[in-house]
Amino acid sequence: MVRGLPNFVLWLALLLQVFGPFAARASAQQFGADPVAGESEQSDAGDPGEGDDASTAQAGQDPFYCGDRKLGTWFYCDKPREKHEAQDRATPGPTAMDRLGLITKRLDELRAKAILEPTTQNVSSYIRYQREQLDRASNFADTWQRTLWQDPTLDYTLQRPVNTLGKDAWLSQRKNDQQNTMASLSKRYGIFYFYSGECGACEAFSPVIRQISDQYNLTVLPVSMDGGANPYFKHFVVNSGQYEKMGLLGGMVPALVLFDTVTKQPIPIGYGVMAADEVMDRIFRLTSVKVGSDF
Repeated sequence: MVRGLPNFVLWLALLLQVFGPFAARASAQQFGADPVAGESEQSDAGDPGEGDDASTAQAGQDPFYCGDRKLGTWFYCDKPREKHEAQDRATPGPTAMDRLGLITKRLDELRAKAILEPTTQNVSSYIRYQREQLDRASNFADTWQRTLWQDPTLDYTLQRPVNTLGKDAWLSQRKNDQQNTMASLSKRYGIFYFYSGECGACEAFSPVIRQISDQYNLTVLPVSMDGGANPYFKHFVVNSGQYEKMGLLGGMVPALVLFDTVTKQPIPIGYGVMAADEVMDRIFRLTSVKVGSDF
């Protein structure tokens, strides 16, 4: 008892310090006195410069414990902290990619099990699950086709038909458009034809260029890379930088360039030997077809 006495005294003093004012106030209220008012008057009379600590208490809180003594959280003076938003947020469900991955994973697992343990049950499970996915794929393909039928803006075959009748009609219209382009080409474009006198491919390609030039009245400027003559073009010039200015690379011949007299820009057509139809098709696409619309 003697050894524990100091601790008891300390606890008693602490309790009196914390709960003593409350007991005094309760006693004063029982006998008609207002201890808060008294303390306030004494404070005002003693030191007019001090502020009223009770004003720091928020609405609905005890002005003595939350204002004067500032006991804080333990006496519910502080505002409760809000829960973190992440705790209140619902956990999102699996995405479509997650679900598709799980299907693939399960299909692979069933197939592997059927191969390693080829029992009737394992093989049947794999076949049954595979059939479910085939049905799912068939449903998707059918919906895809029906959607294209109902929305012409999504149907690429309207731009590039694949059936025989539609393809023949498309090719016929394409041929007419190409002929119209070639017929009016000479009004705006000319051709630079680069060749070499000792080039066998140039000997084979020169008559093709001559034929196109005569058929559509195109102006062709032959440029010899080595100074050699060309039997199909009597008048030619020797290369003095034209090859590089036309945007060509590597010094390869034969090379063909379309030159736009309006924009003053060269349009390389290609290198090597080409048939007349291929040359005209390239010219048509380079001058009259929007990039990407053919594919």
